[in-house]
Amino acid sequence: MEVLDQLNSTPLYLISGGIILFVVAMSLFFLIRAYRAGIAIGMDRTKLKRTVTSSITFSILPSISILLGVIALSGSLGIPLPWLRLSVIGALHYETSVADIAARNTGLDSLNAEQMTPTAFTTIALLMSVGIIWGVVCMALFGKTYTRKLQKKKTGTKKGGGFGDLAMTAMFIGLITAYIGSFIGQLVQFQNGSFVITGQYLQLVTLVFAAGAMAVFIYFTEKKKLAWLENFSIAGSMLVGMAASVFSNMIF
Repeated sequence: MEVLDQLNSTPLYLISGGIILFVVAMSLFFLIRAYRAGIAIGMDRTKLKRTVTSSITFSILPSISILLGVIALSGSLGIPLPWLRLSVIGALHYETSVADIAARNTGLDSLNAEQMTPTAFTTIALLMSVGIIWGVVCMALFGKTYTRKLQKKKTGTKKGGGFGDLAMTAMFIGLITAYIGSFIGQLVQFQNGSFVITGQYLQLVTLVFAAGAMAVFIYFTEKKKLAWLENFSIAGSMLVGMAASVFSNMIF
């Protein structure tokens, strides 16, 4: 646990906190400028304040899932790095996946505090950071062109789905397919001419229960018109999947 104590040291808190405070200050700067711009073009002050209040409310609720991600990663990477990564530019599914991949490629059995070393942590942090910056770089270089493509309507279809819809759907299906394939590959492996059940089933259990919970949220959101539930869908699905994994590990 000595390495974990170092990962939770004061200097790392100060570095991460300083960066996060800068991002918060920048967000407040643009918030104030946007509010003043709205007043300047004649927008109603009451509506502007109501918009700000509702935006804050609907930003807090989805962030519950981000908090869960910070908690999940803090057990092996400390609090400062996950706090920084998921507060600024990180994505929950990206951070957890890349951290685990990097950990295994540095010789660790999995992403855990017991086997964590300074070298492994440095590699994980570097890979997490370098892998995520290309979205910013690509948007800075090709953002305008990409935005124009997103706004184009797909020709030859009645619904007219745009490039953005197709791209997001394709990326989501590809991501989920890769995860499912990886989980099945960990459970069933081909060794010495025959298939062997390894017993690594917790990933699939988590996936099934989390997907089931998300399906329930979608049903009530779309069929029952309970749109407010959408803000809890990600966090709720994560909690259900995590609980299912814990109980399955205790039972079996």
